[in-house]
Amino acid sequence: MPDQHPPSQTLSLPVTGMTCASCAGRVERALKRVPGVTAARVNLASERVEAEGTASLAELAAAVEKAGYGVGEITQDVAVGGMTCASCAGRVEQALRKVPGVLEVSVNLATERAHLRTLAGLDPALLAAAVEKAGYKPLRTEAGPEETAQPARARRDVAELALAFALAAPFLVGMAGMLFGRHWMPPGWMQLLLATPLQFWLGWRFYRAGWAALKARTGNMDLLVAIGTSAAYGLSLVQLLQGEPHLYFEASAVVIAFVLLGRFFEARAKRATGAAIAELLALRPRTARRLGADGREEEVPIGALHAGDRVVVRPGERIPADGSVEEGAAGVDESALTGESRPVEKNPGDHVATGTVALDGRLVLRATAVGGDTRLAQVAALVQAAQASRAPVQKLVDRVSAVFVPAVVGIAALTFLGWLLAGGGVAPAILHAVAVLVIACPCALGLATPAAIMAGTGAAARAGILVRDAAAIEQAGQITLVAFDKTGTLTEGRPRLAVLYPAPGTSREAALAAAASLQAGSEHPLARAVLEAAGGYPLPAEAFRALPGRGVEGVVEDRRLALGSQRLLAESGAGPGELAAAAQAAAAEGQTLSWLIDPAGRRALALFAFADMPRAGAAEAVQALAAQHVRTAMVSGDSPAAARAVAQQLGIGAVAAEVLPEGKAEQVAAWQRGGARVAMVGDGVNDAAALATADLGIAMGSGTDAAIAAAHVTLLRSDPQLVPATLAITRATLAKIRQNLAWAFGFNTLGIPLAALGYLSPALAGAAMAFSSVAVLSNALLLTRWKARA
Repeated sequence: MPDQHPPSQTLSLPVTGMTCASCAGRVERALKRVPGVTAARVNLASERVEAEGTASLAELAAAVEKAGYGVGEITQDVAVGGMTCASCAGRVEQALRKVPGVLEVSVNLATERAHLRTLAGLDPALLAAAVEKAGYKPLRTEAGPEETAQPARARRDVAELALAFALAAPFLVGMAGMLFGRHWMPPGWMQLLLATPLQFWLGWRFYRAGWAALKARTGNMDLLVAIGTSAAYGLSLVQLLQGEPHLYFEASAVVIAFVLLGRFFEARAKRATGAAIAELLALRPRTARRLGADGREEEVPIGALHAGDRVVVRPGERIPADGSVEEGAAGVDESALTGESRPVEKNPGDHVATGTVALDGRLVLRATAVGGDTRLAQVAALVQAAQASRAPVQKLVDRVSAVFVPAVVGIAALTFLGWLLAGGGVAPAILHAVAVLVIACPCALGLATPAAIMAGTGAAARAGILVRDAAAIEQAGQITLVAFDKTGTLTEGRPRLAVLYPAPGTSREAALAAAASLQAGSEHPLARAVLEAAGGYPLPAEAFRALPGRGVEGVVEDRRLALGSQRLLAESGAGPGELAAAAQAAAAEGQTLSWLIDPAGRRALALFAFADMPRAGAAEAVQALAAQHVRTAMVSGDSPAAARAVAQQLGIGAVAAEVLPEGKAEQVAAWQRGGARVAMVGDGVNDAAALATADLGIAMGSGTDAAIAAAHVTLLRSDPQLVPATLAITRATLAKIRQNLAWAFGFNTLGIPLAALGYLSPALAGAAMAFSSVAVLSNALLLTRWKARA
């Protein structure tokens, strides 16, 4: 048999970063080296390249990036209507993946959306056409039309469900009577009148979706329902025309009613699991009070705000833009965005975020970010991306769903033949085959993973925990060691004056006042600590002079003094004197020492010991991790004494001190080589490599953009207790995924044989099938009740 080669094609993609003809030549040569490329052309003016041959788009993009240039790409969502099971999601994914320009696609059955990474400039009509060709309906993705349509769609679903059960009620009464030995059903002609609108009006959706699946040469749950109920209805119609007394209209009617009931509850549960996004976006007010140059307030739509505008926020109002406070003071409730329940005092110079509430004061702020650039919008985007992501465990579901429907149809056919050959008769054989078709529910399989991810990431976001993607959930479930950066993560990141030791003959007040005068106006962290302890900014010292790497000196009240390090103390010819023992004790506790020196008298006047205080809740976080059977460690660039002192205070076991920034990633890798699954918690640029190296990177929200970009999880507030909370919610989510998958697989594994053996009627199979999907969604919804421990 000859080898099958993919057809030759011409692919075009945008390239960023080209600035000259040599750039274009480099890109062209890189593309020509790709196996399967027969020709390549680069247009520098349009910044696009065209390649002919059999190579895939992903291979071309990889070659461009390897050459040092970028491929222009965007991410977008497409809402898809008509998906009912995992098979549907898989078929839509395959159809979109075939569209030239689509680099990556993930379809989420729970949100009914396809999340795509595509080349910039890809025509959305191509995506819509691919969805329609697969047999589904592309919907508008703007929030407004969807939100407007949802209430009307919900009312229509309620009306159709009520009508379905009104028509099925006589059949249900008759079936209930059979349980008590009373065999009653409406007359045959009445059964026909009741079952027909159920079958061909309310059940038309199953025929429509099933036919679309057949045209795409695949199958879905709708096809199974359409085939099964049509068989039961057709058998009953034939027997009615032949004058047979035994009819089976109840099998088709009740199955359709129960399937519609299951779909109704599924829709409600999907909206509930996706409520986190709606809640976040609802925080943004619709209007804002813009302050004009003449001082007049003007109420404008939120979309009319621009960065740089001055905005007035009155007590009780939500803040409409990210900005910096210029006038006023107020307590601000940030709980909806960060999960922090206590109001945060905001004063001139402080930053405020969109969606938070000014409680007790009027604020005037200068907008720094509006619309999609605000922190609220970025948080919503992160949550939405996480909910649209695909967990690694979902690959098993994808493989199963690809063959599920054909396998079920085959089992139903074997069931029919088996009962027929066993002498059971045509009618029982058809009914048992129908029960097999109906009980086989791939809906539960398709919803098991995304529903849990949506509920779990939504609950985490409400607590101030942003999980980047579903893969992080699986990683978090395997963590055995949490490594903390010290400064700014476990500690506040700003030193405070812990102890002041005045020498004999010097008062504490005089020493503190002199040190504050020497430090007046300085931005050094130790200087701020001295000024904070002194309670103000005194007159600066005269003849002030900085001593690089050692300290400062100046004249205070006609007396020349110096303030600085141990090295400065030695250079001045002074010794620690009576303060030597105190200095040794402070150094042993990891405190930073600074000396107030009288150079002329060659003596130390006072010893200042500074400590970076642990954050509130740090010790409790370590204890909570220990309760989860997770070990803790600390990695820091500080001295061993300082690192050990903080570790002992917090109860942390392992300590890696004097670690350079580039060594933090190597330390994480060393723990991994020792068999640990490591979560790294940090906040600085020097933590970014370690966060990326770790199995799970957790960035404090107060940290740098580099740290947050490298992390798998971002904490919206600098609370160490969110670290054990992160592991708790991710592990709970992973547990729900496993429970849902076990239920979905177990349900079909048990239900299909029971139906094939005749132990389930079609009506009971329909009820069980509806219950299966609702059970999976209800189990996932339990995660929405999760709250981080205070």
